[in-house]
Amino acid sequence: MLNKYPLWKYLLILLVLALGVIYAVPNLYPDDPALQISTQKATAVVDERTLEKAKKALSDADINLKKAELTSAGGTLRFNSGEDQLAAKPVVAAALGDNYVTALNLVPTTPNWLASIGAGPAKLGLDLRGGVHFLLQVDMPAALKQKLDVASSEMKAALRKDRVRYRSVTIDNGVLSIRFLQEGDLDRAESLLKDQFGEYVYSTRQNGSDYYLDAGFTEASRKSIESYAIQQNLTTLRNRVNELGVAEPLVQRQGSDRIVVELPGVQDTAAAKRIIGATANLEFHLEAGLDDQGGDVETLNFRNGSGRTARLDRDIIITGDSVSDASSSFDENGRPQVNISLDSKGGQKMAKVTRAAVGRNMAVVFIEHKSRTRFVKTDGKLEEVRKSYSEKGIISLATIQTTLGNSFRITGLDSPRESSELALLLRAGALAAPIYFVEERTIGPSLGAENIHLGMVSAQIGLLVVMLFMLVYYRVFGIFANVSLVLNVVLLLACMSVLGATLTLPGIAGIVLTMGMAVDANVLIFSRIKEELANGTPSHQAIHSGFNRAFTTIFDANITTLLVAVILFAVGTGSVKGFAVTLSLGILTSMFTAIVVTRAQVNLVYGGRPNKKLYI
Repeated sequence: MLNKYPLWKYLLILLVLALGVIYAVPNLYPDDPALQISTQKATAVVDERTLEKAKKALSDADINLKKAELTSAGGTLRFNSGEDQLAAKPVVAAALGDNYVTALNLVPTTPNWLASIGAGPAKLGLDLRGGVHFLLQVDMPAALKQKLDVASSEMKAALRKDRVRYRSVTIDNGVLSIRFLQEGDLDRAESLLKDQFGEYVYSTRQNGSDYYLDAGFTEASRKSIESYAIQQNLTTLRNRVNELGVAEPLVQRQGSDRIVVELPGVQDTAAAKRIIGATANLEFHLEAGLDDQGGDVETLNFRNGSGRTARLDRDIIITGDSVSDASSSFDENGRPQVNISLDSKGGQKMAKVTRAAVGRNMAVVFIEHKSRTRFVKTDGKLEEVRKSYSEKGIISLATIQTTLGNSFRITGLDSPRESSELALLLRAGALAAPIYFVEERTIGPSLGAENIHLGMVSAQIGLLVVMLFMLVYYRVFGIFANVSLVLNVVLLLACMSVLGATLTLPGIAGIVLTMGMAVDANVLIFSRIKEELANGTPSHQAIHSGFNRAFTTIFDANITTLLVAVILFAVGTGSVKGFAVTLSLGILTSMFTAIVVTRAQVNLVYGGRPNKKLYI
């Protein structure tokens, strides 16, 4: 029979709409502004005493706290507004001290029964108060020093191989200085190093009875190293962000030595800050012999806090840059370990050194370049003071039993969490230079709130105007179109929530555009029905022809628009992708509501009544 669906079709449409409503409902529960508290070291935990200390500091500062709770990631402090959240951050950071990381966060308030079926709100972009903005400074002098540290080991190895005697090697202000006792040794070293390390500028000088050979960077090599440092850090940060599973992150260069990282929809910003900011690297050193003294030996502590120390050769066998893959696992005794795979060059270096050092101890040294932030009270105001520092600690010291190759393992780690984070950092790549947090902010309390308000107002006005037009112009059929339009918005939000898409301000523009496109299909159908009625076609036949003959036009128009949206998503970045996502989903949902849902409503009212007058 014309204009009548079988019962199963109506039930299927109701099921789709019901699921859409359920998965769109979480968007009615806004996230709470919060502070996420975690510890600097992966081996420590946040406990009730930490939360009590933070709550007391907030109470003394007259900042209202909504809720404090312990979570698997640490501690969470919830607030009623973004203003309270921002005001609380320096207070809590000053109260807890340097051993804790205090990061801005947004905590979902979705009821448990919705969360249990995977329903959650659509993630909001930074422009809609949904993430964290980090501005990072790349330490270029440290990048140059790291390059000289590696060059120092290679130059000393070359001098020893050719039996050129030197007394010491020092690095100061970007210059590597080698001290000799004999002028003849100086001349031989200069000739040798110029031949093997031509990228440096060499000069000689005499100080008393000592002779010095100074090696520094050319302007071209300095710029090359700095350019490599920023590019390598960009690549490494992108890898680390991808490991965190952040949706639509932004990692881009700003100026000559800064990097912007934006993480929309992040649930654990404390962990993100710790992992992104960790300038972690490994160095492998041989333990110094009893007869080894002077500047070629350094004494380091073990990282496990046991108080043990070891004297190590300063010469570096390899660094974490040679690691091609790393994964965390457990050894035969159930203790955490990290399995390391080296690239071919690193494997050759490791094999060469360990072949001649069987029976000696080799240390795995973990190096972190950090930035300590203090809040100091000056003239009654809290001022932020940042200080950079480095920490070196021995992870393990083991005897070399046989020649090591491209694969081996690191033991001596304190917890599975520490081993997994170390594997993540090594797998994502080592930073070519230390980075420090210059700025951290969210856009919620001011610009973000205004964006949300203006975006919602524009969507509401657009929806109201379109619905009034359809109601006035198409009367009863306008009601059908309006119902479909509202359901289209519900389904669109549900799809974004299920897919975990990030909603940005351009995304709201895509939703408003989708509203117009949704009724555009209904306008084509209703206009076709009017034409059929004007030609004297019976009402039931006019409805059937209107939907069937308008379908091809609607399909062609929407497919071409969908192709453009897909191209925008493929080549665009940031907000352009946000617009493309909502537009693509909106096209699909609008075709379903305009054709299927509207047809179902028309069939329910007019189906089986061939001579009923149409109010259109």
